[in-house]
Amino acid sequence: MDPDPKKSKVLQSNLSNSKDSSHPHSLFPDEVLEKVLSLIDSHKDRNSVSLVCKDWYNAERWTRSNLFIGNCYSVSPEIVARRFPKIKSLPISGGAEAQRMTVSDQSMELLAKSFPHFRALSLSSCDGFTDDGLKAITTHCGNLTELDIQDSVTVDVGGGWLSCFPENFSSLEILNFSSLNSKVSFEALEKLVSRCRSLRVLKVNESITLDQLQRLLVHAPLLTELGTGSFLQELTPRQYEDIESAFGNSKNLQVLSGLWDATSFYLPVLYGACSGLTFLNLSDAVLQSGELAKLLAHCPNLRRLWVIDTVEDKGLEAVGSSCPLLEELRVFPVDPYDLDHRHGVTEMGFLAVSRGCRKLRYVLYFCRRMTNAAVVTIVQNCPDFTHFRLCIMNPRQPDYLTNEPMDEAFGAVAKTCTKLRRLSVSGLLTDTTFEYIGKYAKNLETLSVAFAGSSDRGMQCVLEGCPKLRKLEIRDCPFGNAALLSGLKKYEMMRSLWMSACNLTMKGCRLLAREMPRLNVEVIKDEGSDEIQADKVYVYRSVAGPRQDAPSVVLTL
Repeated sequence: MDPDPKKSKVLQSNLSNSKDSSHPHSLFPDEVLEKVLSLIDSHKDRNSVSLVCKDWYNAERWTRSNLFIGNCYSVSPEIVARRFPKIKSLPISGGAEAQRMTVSDQSMELLAKSFPHFRALSLSSCDGFTDDGLKAITTHCGNLTELDIQDSVTVDVGGGWLSCFPENFSSLEILNFSSLNSKVSFEALEKLVSRCRSLRVLKVNESITLDQLQRLLVHAPLLTELGTGSFLQELTPRQYEDIESAFGNSKNLQVLSGLWDATSFYLPVLYGACSGLTFLNLSDAVLQSGELAKLLAHCPNLRRLWVIDTVEDKGLEAVGSSCPLLEELRVFPVDPYDLDHRHGVTEMGFLAVSRGCRKLRYVLYFCRRMTNAAVVTIVQNCPDFTHFRLCIMNPRQPDYLTNEPMDEAFGAVAKTCTKLRRLSVSGLLTDTTFEYIGKYAKNLETLSVAFAGSSDRGMQCVLEGCPKLRKLEIRDCPFGNAALLSGLKKYEMMRSLWMSACNLTMKGCRLLAREMPRLNVEVIKDEGSDEIQADKVYVYRSVAGPRQDAPSVVLTL
């Protein structure tokens, strides 16, 4: 009961007036609301704001400058332009069935010529463009501050695009062409770097030598992120001293990557720049354990570390002893297709890291053996994992000591890591693993599964539990139509479901499409497959209807 009925009536009257934001006596006019909303950056918070009422919906519409589209097929460009007319930044991810998003030269030219004040282009895991597309960007985008080409596959890309920047161009702050395989004009690159005095990020490709890198560092004293070229060069004593001095003078460096062909002889030139590093990406550097240990001894402030499994368990012991602040570790295989590879990392290296790096939040760990007991200990040492991605590279590999399924390992992850948002499971797993996940992983948003499960019950447990699940990826599992249809109440709240090489049929997929007409249900047929099986299935929310660029192998139900 309201203690003061008079105040309650006044409040109701004021709230009633505030519903009309154009009212001259409104307590919360449009200008104030839009100013407040402009301070909210979280996509989730802004989405919630837009659902409060029509006034808030409109205010959120006019104040949103950054829109993230997690699935490019979930909405059409026309809807985006109409809904958010003041967008300035638009990150877009491709569909689950595409390893890369295709970006044509024509699209890049249209982009460059349509926006005279265009400032930033980031192409991550893309393909389809050539030298011509990059030339269009560098020629026409006179206000460009960022050109980031990351992990992209390119065709016929030479170094000519670097020479197309205008002679008076000097606004670049971020330049990354580390994934381009072709040689570039070092003369053009050096001139560009010398003009761009605000350059903070520079990541070059393998064609740049140590001697050339030294000259670039002299021109870029403000760098906070550096991707080096190749270390495969014979240096004179004077050149060695110069490159060592250049790194020593790079006092602002926080991120270091590249290091192709790095050897123990040349690694010491980096030591002078290591004390401030927070992220060391060695995924292109095939280092041995001793080389890694010496390098890490100079990196006391590392928060993120990526390495290749050639460092072995001994190298990971050095991580545990040298990196107490580490929050993210990724260990990649030197050759993921060589299943007979006898070296690499094991549970012992993972345990060593967990003992010394108690702040670990994110792990991606490729290995060839693991035990339940090790994983239980690891998550006890590091209970704050938000991302736990364990890839035992031999499919359906049990605990190699007990020959038991790995159920208790991932059960411990689900029970102990209450902040867990992303989980990738592997090894020999029964439905028990998924019962644990459904029961305990209450904050899980993304789950990746391969070669796991015993029956439909496994997938059903995940869909019945995991209230925050947004993305589910399943490959080579025994889940069938019953499992697929158990998620009818879940899929509209999720971003996407991907299933391949499972026990799905066209009949089950058609039933899902009929029951959930607001979802796009796509079946991607393999060459030579029959009319009964559904080889690959992609289910996702969309306000744009069926996509218009589906190839002939994609059947939209």
